[in-house]
Amino acid sequence: MKTAFVFPGQGAQKVGMGQSLAEACEAAKAVFEQADEALGMRLSSLCFAGPEEELRLTENTQPAILATSIAALRCLEAQGVRPDFVAGHSLGEYSALVAAGALRFEDALRVVRQRGQFMQEAVPAGEGAMAALLGVDVEKVEAVCREASERGVCSPANLNSPSQVVIAGHKSAVEYAVTLAKQRGARRAVMLAVSAPFHCALMQPAAERLQPVLGDTAFADLNVPLITNVDAAIITSGEQARVALVRQVASPVRWSESVKRLLDAGVTRFVELGPGKVLSGLLKQMQPEAQILNVEDAPSLEATAASVGC
Repeated sequence: MKTAFVFPGQGAQKVGMGQSLAEACEAAKAVFEQADEALGMRLSSLCFAGPEEELRLTENTQPAILATSIAALRCLEAQGVRPDFVAGHSLGEYSALVAAGALRFEDALRVVRQRGQFMQEAVPAGEGAMAALLGVDVEKVEAVCREASERGVCSPANLNSPSQVVIAGHKSAVEYAVTLAKQRGARRAVMLAVSAPFHCALMQPAAERLQPVLGDTAFADLNVPLITNVDAAIITSGEQARVALVRQVASPVRWSESVKRLLDAGVTRFVELGPGKVLSGLLKQMQPEAQILNVEDAPSLEATAASVGC
């Protein structure tokens, strides 16, 4: 049975994340200690106890989710579980690269903290927005975005499943796209509470600022193949990973295509590692026959380890 480890992105944060793992698993505890030292701040306290408004700041959210995901990973690795493929949604691609041995955990933490700052600063507060469109296919979403683009940037940002697409851009354009989508049969179209319009052209300044940071970061070749967000392509080299991470910032996350690529490669078991079960829910929509597991706390670690025969 081929197994893919998948890692969530921003939006999965919640106060208390990782605490149960750190209390139950020495490997997880060590991850949070490494994170505190690497960043020179008590990231562990922020994850475990908040305050929530500080945890929601993008520059804190991104390393917090990364640390929790890697804590879950190290606990599962300690029980002898290894993946055949890795993939991550947006920010989760950094966790996937740590899992594949391409990025040192400490380096990934420092990069994603800057990534969060750059993305937050790319668009003035209140000018950008994101919305989720459900029950409408990608072609119709693209048509809606083209029409809404008369009012500003508006484009698909997260291609999450065949019937769930998140769009991003200028607030007025995204709001108009929501209205159009409802008129054209979307089952649901809602604005999202986000701090910036991720994965659209408005993020290009962030991509340009991130490029030299990634250029100065050491990347090794991958121990297991990774499916990239930006192309839904299989990569195995560190340089491919570096280039993909730069392009990812202002490009849509091709998650639905990434999952299809994994299924085509023979993956029948998916393990989501990190806070929440967003990716697990999407996977169940796309491939209900697959074995879908997750690790976000001590009980789910125990259940997943038992399911894979540890």
